[in-house]
Amino acid sequence: MHYGFDEDEEAFRTELRRWTDKVLAPHYQSDDKAAQFRRQQAIDMAQMGLTGLRIPEAYGGQDATAVIAGIAAEEVGRADFNAGYLIINTALISDILVRNCTAEQRADWLPGIASGETVPCIMITEPGAGTDAASLSLNAIPDGEDAWRLSGEKTSITLGMAADRAVVLARTGGPGARGVSAFWVDMDDPGISRGAFDDLGSRAIGRASIHFDDVRVTRADMVGDEGGGFVSVMQGFDYSRAIIGLLCLGAAQQSLDEALQWSRDREAFGKPIGTFQGVAFPLAECATYIAGARHVCYEALWRKDIGLEHSAEAAMAKFWAPKLATDVIHQCLLTLGHIGYSTEHKVGQRLRDVIGLEIGDGTAQVSKLVIARNILGRAYAP
Repeated sequence: MHYGFDEDEEAFRTELRRWTDKVLAPHYQSDDKAAQFRRQQAIDMAQMGLTGLRIPEAYGGQDATAVIAGIAAEEVGRADFNAGYLIINTALISDILVRNCTAEQRADWLPGIASGETVPCIMITEPGAGTDAASLSLNAIPDGEDAWRLSGEKTSITLGMAADRAVVLARTGGPGARGVSAFWVDMDDPGISRGAFDDLGSRAIGRASIHFDDVRVTRADMVGDEGGGFVSVMQGFDYSRAIIGLLCLGAAQQSLDEALQWSRDREAFGKPIGTFQGVAFPLAECATYIAGARHVCYEALWRKDIGLEHSAEAAMAKFWAPKLATDVIHQCLLTLGHIGYSTEHKVGQRLRDVIGLEIGDGTAQVSKLVIARNILGRAYAP
């Protein structure tokens, strides 16, 4: 069994690491302090092909494999964790649009995402519906034969303050998942208002609450079939959760690399602190766990690329990698000591940032439910 990247994948990783160190890393802390999304970041990432990874070449994208998208997330996560949300959003949303839209819709919507001119977001969560997304209540009230009026609220929307367009799930029919449709909505509509959260971490991504007041959409804005929005959108999360895992592991690996170098350079009692078991053994554990979680993430992406079922593997990646990254980065902060506790060092910000993905895009409990149903069989699981 071969676990390595092929020549093209390794070349992409090497080139991307050089680029992220030069272009993204210098802005990581300043963007957090400003608590604002920089539009230039989207343009810069688009020029490297990072916003069009899952978009066909005919629409300006890279038509990249899921594994390549994972490599991109991991390398960006090392340099600027929050820039990785652009990869998550564009890869997930592009995948949804490619699978469910007409040729005309794809031609209209995908090139802007690939070029970085359109920053997209996805709107599922509501004040009363998060994990139980099928119970969402944003109303799509019929307005003639082929139009609807959207009214209600979405909340905890990643890039909600910056987004130009959004995939919005709304209720066009009865209760449950089959009553939900998806729309591609212009965020400049005068009926849309936004409010930012003041968050613990990932302050640069503009997590927001979005209010819809009689926002008109038409059949031409619908993604897929009426009543098919929930299923078409949720299918994309199976692999995006593995990308999330790799984004978190990138931040954890960078923190570990810094802690390892500190353990070589810092001396106590006349010798490097890495020579003490109390320092070395926790770092050895961190390296072991990162290696295991990375394999789970890439297996999920590899399985997607060759057309195999990957729900369980993606769920494993989603609940394990963010929690592991939080634990690893915390240990690295302790290893760095007072230097790590200072806001001058990036490790503290990484700790604040990765915690958000223990919550977002599906809780650990939901991921474990998916895994349990896969390994036990639905009839024998919760």
